Amino acid sequence: MAIDQPLWHCKKCGREFANRNQSHACGTHDLEHHFRGKPAAIRALYDRVVKVVNSIGPARVLPEKTRIAFQVRMSFAQITPRQRWLDGHVVLARRLESPRFRRIDTISRRNHVHFFRITNAGEIDAEFRAWLAEAYSVGKQEHLRRSEE
Repeated sequence: MAIDQPLWHCKKCGREFANRNQSHACGTHDLEHHFRGKPAAIRALYDRVVKVVNSIGPARVLPEKTRIAFQVRMSFAQITPRQRWLDGHVVLARRLESPRFRRIDTISRRNHVHFFRITNAGEIDAEFRAWLAEAYSVGKQEHLRRSEE
């Protein structure tokens, strides 16, 4: 897979993907859909996550039906606002053990989905930022470049 090739665009919804004919659910959703009926504190937590993502580099924010994804070439993280917390995950090229991960799903040798929950602003710390930075690198597919060399 050439990681420098152009992104594929879905003709129905216009979303971009690193893989041609990527499986997805077409649809247009707005960000506010995810925060209707939720406390302002949940939106504030989400805004802090976005601030961290933006400090790492430019990323697309993709409000989907059930989640808000963050994408560079591919999605590298997602957030799902709940009533009392944010659920989310980061995609890492390695399995990273931490008691803060609720679950880790191994999708392939270089794709491990690490699930977390954020209940307060203190959890958006240096460790969390490090996860996002590593996941951002996966979103850029830099882990594939290293394995091709």
